[in-house]
Amino acid sequence: MAGPKPISLRLPAVAGMFYPGDGRQCRATAQSYLDNAVPVAPDAPSGHWLGGIVPHAGWICSGAVAGQTIAALARQSGGGEVNVVVIFGAIHTPLPIDAAALDSHQNWAVPGGDSAVAGELAARLARIGDLFRVDDRFHQREHAIEVELPLIQLAWPKATILPVEVPVVDGAWLIGQRTAREIAAAGLSAVYLASSDLTHYGSHYGFAPAGLGVAALSWAEENDKRLLRLVTEMSVDRIVPEVKARYNACGAGAIAAMMAACRQAGASRGQLLVHTNSYQTLAAVAPQAPDNAVGYASVVIG
Repeated sequence: MAGPKPISLRLPAVAGMFYPGDGRQCRATAQSYLDNAVPVAPDAPSGHWLGGIVPHAGWICSGAVAGQTIAALARQSGGGEVNVVVIFGAIHTPLPIDAAALDSHQNWAVPGGDSAVAGELAARLARIGDLFRVDDRFHQREHAIEVELPLIQLAWPKATILPVEVPVVDGAWLIGQRTAREIAAAGLSAVYLASSDLTHYGSHYGFAPAGLGVAALSWAEENDKRLLRLVTEMSVDRIVPEVKARYNACGAGAIAAMMAACRQAGASRGQLLVHTNSYQTLAAVAPQAPDNAVGYASVVIG
């Protein structure tokens, strides 16, 4: 007689590179980011924050910024009222796709713990073939979702996760809207995250329209701010066109999907908590020449 089917586990791809590979160190560092986050009052018109933007670079660069968003969202719920955390991720896998990529695994592992995937919800979305498809290729080596999981596990220890890779397409907002509708129909409580960095500026990234140096990085900061204004104003339909024109995020589709999901759930505005870049965050630990920088932001939506 056949035994139970083994649980399908997505193994970590960037542990030990983007964040600690040792479980105890990983959890301790993630906890420090949450503990040191500045308290933010839940003054959203909807009564509470529903989602936000988290960066996904190596933790030495942006872990504390991601911790700010997740801590702000978790503090209002006490860690116990969220059923599922949806992570809309930027896509770094160089393959064509025009729909959101879901993952087939039942659990995702990171050092120090596993996260269970909301399988029934993923299956419901997978049946919407024009917006979603199951394609593990876009999750196998992707870091955008993985680096958030240790923080999510600590903030919402009882919640499942829904990893969704979102392409930069004009209809990305529909992916978020439909996700929120399915979650509401299932009677679930959710938090919606968009894992995205902002302007990738400098010779390393092949994008330096203002040259190099401190003044050029100031230009990149202003480029970020153009997008962040659209986010806080909840101009969902302008996110993808803005990024296509100005290259001021790597996860435009993820941001648009997150905003649309939050709007579907009742959100009407966003609040910027932190805006910085890798040149600034590395200054105290690994100073860099002012030639390259990636922008990071913590934003909450409600």
